[in-house]
Formats: sequence, C-alpha cells, structure tokens
Amino acid sequence: MENDSRNQEVNKAPVPQTADIVPDNAPACQKDVVVRPPAASPGNGTENHVAQFPETEETKKLKENYGFFGISIFLYAVFYTFCMFRNGAGVTFPLFVAGSLLLLFLSLSKLGMSIKRGSIYYMVGMILLGISTFLTDDWRIIFYNKLGVFLLMISLLLKQFFDTSKWNLGKYFTSIIQAVVLCLGELLRPVQDGALYQKNKKAQKSRTVGYVLIGLAVSVPLLLIVLALLASADAFFLEMVIKVFGSINLPNIMNIIFRIGYMFFFSYMLIAYLCKKQIKEEVKDCRTGEPVIAITVTAMLTFVYLLFSIVQIAGLFLGKLQLPEGYTYAGYARRGFFQLLVVSILNLIIVLVCLGFFRKSKILKGVLTVMSLCTFIMIASSATRMAIYIHFYYLTFMRILVLWALALLTVLFLGVLINIYAESFPLFRYSMAVVTIFYLVLSFARPDYIIAKVNISNAEEYRMQWWEDESEEYYCDFEYLGGLSADAAPVLVPYMKSLGYDFQAFESENALSYAKTQCTDRNFPILCRGDREHFGYWWMRDLQRHTENFGIRTFNLSRYTAMELLRQE
Repeated sequence: MENDSRNQEVNKAPVPQTADIVPDNAPACQKDVVVRPPAASPGNGTENHVAQFPETEETKKLKENYGFFGISIFLYAVFYTFCMFRNGAGVTFPLFVAGSLLLLFLSLSKLGMSIKRGSIYYMVGMILLGISTFLTDDWRIIFYNKLGVFLLMISLLLKQFFDTSKWNLGKYFTSIIQAVVLCLGELLRPVQDGALYQKNKKAQKSRTVGYVLIGLAVSVPLLLIVLALLASADAFFLEMVIKVFGSINLPNIMNIIFRIGYMFFFSYMLIAYLCKKQIKEEVKDCRTGEPVIAITVTAMLTFVYLLFSIVQIAGLFLGKLQLPEGYTYAGYARRGFFQLLVVSILNLIIVLVCLGFFRKSKILKGVLTVMSLCTFIMIASSATRMAIYIHFYYLTFMRILVLWALALLTVLFLGVLINIYAESFPLFRYSMAVVTIFYLVLSFARPDYIIAKVNISNAEEYRMQWWEDESEEYYCDFEYLGGLSADAAPVLVPYMKSLGYDFQAFESENALSYAKTQCTDRNFPILCRGDREHFGYWWMRDLQRHTENFGIRTFNLSRYTAMELLRQE
C-alpha cells in the first residue's frame, strides 16, 4: 500500500517542461511559437519539443467556408476550361479575366477582407490585357498578355493579403516566386479541408447531396429534350451542337479533366498558402556594403562610358568623325544597337544594386548620376543606330521591340535618377506603372499591322542618296510578310489584290493546294513562300488553320476582320 501511494504521487506530479526562455527583444515569429508539453519517445525516454505557428483567422474562415470555396473554385475551374480549351485568344479570354476578378471579390468577402486602395490599377491592367488578347492574332503579344495577367493577379493577391506599401522590386519578385512555388506544399489541402468540412456538416451535407441528385435526375432529361427541340428549330444552332458534341473523344475528355483539376487545385492551394500569412511583410535595409567598393567599380565603368559618349556625340550625332574603313552607315548601325541595349540594361541593374546594397555616400551618388547620364547617351545612340538600320532594311517585330525597350529604359532611368537623391521616391510603384502603360501601348498597337504598312509602302520604290554614296533597295522580304498574323490583313489583302491573287483559295479546303491547281507556270510546281506572287497563299493557309473552329466561343476580332476582307474581295 505504501508503494502504491508513492506511485500515485509520482504520477500526479507535473511533467517538467524544458522550453527555452524567449527574451523580450526576440523576433515576433519566436514569440508566437506555441510550446507543447514534451512527449516521451517510446523506447528511449527522450523528449521531443513540438512547435508550430498559430492558425490565422483567414485559414480558419477558409476551412469553415469550404462549402463556398470548394464549389466556387470548382465552378471557376470549369469556367476556365470552357473559356480556354483550344481557344487561346478568343472572346472568352476577357470573360475569363473578369471571372477571375469576380472570384477574388467573393473570396475576400468570405475571408472578411475588403478591396484595398490602389487595387483598381491591377484590375484595370488585367482587363485591358484581356481585351487586347481578343483583338489581336499575334501569338507573341498573346503570350506576353497572358504572362502580364498572371503577374498582375499574383501581385494583386499579395497586395490584398499583405502590407506591400514599402516593398521594393526584389521583395515583390521573391514573394511572387515564394507564393507560386511554396503553395505546392498545400497540395492536399483541398482534400483535407473537404474531409473536415464533411465531417462537421455530415447531416446537412447528406440532405444537400440528396437534393442535388433529385435536381440532376430532373434536369438532365429535360436538358436533352430542350436541346433536341432547339436544334430542330434553328439550323445554325444545330450546326453548333454538332460541332460541340462531335468533337467529344477520349483525348479531349482527358484534356478537359486535366484542365479542371489543375486549375481547381492550384487556385485553392494558392489561396490556402496566402491565408497562412507566411510571407514576411518587413523589408530589411540591406544597405550595409562599403561604398568605397561601389565607387571603385562604378568610377572605372563611368570613365569608359564618358569616353564612349564623347565619341558618340562627335561621330554619330554631330557627324564630325569619318566611318571606319570598309563600313557603310547601315553596316555601322547594325553592329551597335543590341550591344548598347544590353549595356544600358546592365547599367540599370548596377545602379539599382548600388542603391540597394551600399551605404549612403555623396561621391557614390555623383558617380551614379554621371553613369545614368551616360546611359541616356547610349540609349540615344542605340535608337539612332536602329533608326538608320530600319531605314535601310525596314521593320520587323524584333526591331520594333528594341525601340520600345529603349523608350522604356529611358523613362525607367528617369525614375532611378530621381531615386538617387530622393530616397522616399516610390521607385517600384513608379516602375510597375511605367512598364504596364508601355506594354499596353505595345499590345494595342498591333505591330504586325505597322510592319506590313511600312514595308509594303516601300516594296515598289527605289530611293537614292539618303546618305552620300549609299542607296536603298526596295523591300523584297515577302517570306516575312507571309508569316505575319491576321493583324496585317487590312494592308496585305489590298496589296495581294493589286498583285492579282485569287481569293477563292481561302474558301477552298487548303489555299496552297488550290493555288497549285490554278498555277499554269510549270517553272513553279512548288509555291515559294518568298515570292511576291505566292507569299499570300501561305498567309491565307495559315489563317485557315487559325480559324478552323471559328465560332462564338473562339471569336477573335482580328481573325474575323481578315476573313471578311478576303471574302469581300
């Protein structure tokens, strides 16, 4: 009995805890740590310390409202598949962007959050990019539009869940990567949260499922009857139904299931990760580097830049220097613009690194100012070289992109120059606004239309003596013209008509095959894409491929305009 009483006293004794003492000045993340009682490890009697971050209010609301989030995100995934399945640039893309913003509004409301001030900028940018995608047929613009929509959406989500008012470019960049990559760790959350929700709402769920099954039992037969009646009432609707259900096969079904699945899981994982609030809001002041190092590096570079700038001003801008032996103006210009563009971008990075990682120094500010001014001269030199080169060899998308990038760099460097002396200047927000506005201009400008207009206007001319002892040849790169998108149709179609093209080729099954059957010249059994008389048939064949499944869902204004122009001729 005495031994038993002693054992009971030992069992009642409190289990000792060996939690570390957290000082008052410890980081907030350490103060929030929850220390659980140590659990004895079976076998060796050692103790394990278990620590975890507390669950946020947003995470609790996400789990409590799984009935809303699970259904709405699933419907969003279905809507995404409807909009984007084999339809990268149709009228449904801006609808998908609008649907994404609607889901965001509803989700924030359920999480007890409101739209923050300044978010309208991101939303307007996304909607404009969506509209631009529907208006163009240029795959490069379409790709960059979609990338821009994605980045703006992630930036908008970060702004809503965190205080980003003091974030810089590096913080935004790393946070976007962190959100996109680490959300993959929430892969099981849709299933886990769903199982927990079903357990807590089991009785209510069973009734809801019963109601849904009754609704499906009634609606499916009714839907089939209505479809049959409407299809027999209208020939256009009948054709659409045949197209929709006629394309059903196993690969398409697997594609649709995959799209719905990955969009559902990715959307839920991203919201779940952001709700955990594990991205640190504070931005560390990394300006601890010794400024002498930066001054030494930038001073040497700036000295070289000054010499180069003097040569550019005297030779290229004022024309006081003669060209090197064996060079023409076109050849001289061709060797420079890409290199100067790269150096200008490198200078932008160098100045930003010096401002972000080295301590304040008046000398360093002065050197960076001179470097920035020299960069302006390099940008002007690169733009001048490109203008000369375009004058001799005309336009391509890459040459337009170079001029656009140079103009963008000029405006960005203005902000950097201000930030050198005004540390409170919101450089990141300024840069983001500038990049967005500049890209929207490029996106809506329809570069292929500009290229076709400029190049074709010079296809019949032979202009002499732009510079002394040099001449320009008329434009003759018809293979490049044949590869332009439908955006160029308002220029290409009238030009092809003047050349005597047979536009019945577009109405045939294959424009190239039709042109071959109509060709009477035995010297051209194979239509050459680079010939003036044949490039248009290649262009029409490409347009046929892009409009094979053209309809209400895949409607694209640029492609529709091209088709109508061809049919009118």
